[in-house]
Amino acid sequence: MDRILLSTVAYRPPEEVFPYVRSFVDYPRYTDHLEEVRVRGNGDVGSVYDLRVAWWKLNYTARSKVTAIDAPRSLEWHLLNDVDASGEWRVEPEPDAAPAGVETASRIYFDATYDPYSADESALSLPRFVSLDWVVRKVEPKILNEAETVVERLVADIEGQYRDVELTVHEMP
Repeated sequence: MDRILLSTVAYRPPEEVFPYVRSFVDYPRYTDHLEEVRVRGNGDVGSVYDLRVAWWKLNYTARSKVTAIDAPRSLEWHLLNDVDASGEWRVEPEPDAAPAGVETASRIYFDATYDPYSADESALSLPRFVSLDWVVRKVEPKILNEAETVVERLVADIEGQYRDVELTVHEMP
């Protein structure tokens, strides 16, 4: 299993940050590759989200289920289809990270484990002569760039304005 563990700081308390990481339906605003999110459920444990992703010649709908919520600290999920993957959004108070003039801060963690080779190749609709191995080699380096875009846009939503944010990479494949 591969693991991605990333974090950043938002200048708000966990109670104000958590609703943003919990709102999967808003995620298309944060990334250029997530085209649509459909939800079955009310956002609580057991809710299932269909996340339609498009990149290059690939189109894929990941089905993610919320497995645990401990608001305002944690939301856990796992994929139900085609790829062995699970993860967690975690929000922890980090008041010492707040700059002068800002009352408090929180660290937002994105932690995911996945097996890229568990993917069902037929579900990905790969073009002829394109292997899953080739796709994995092309996608993995792009993950960090995409994560930086998502984090910048997420923090801008949380704080109400854009600023340069630092993405801390704790673990990458």
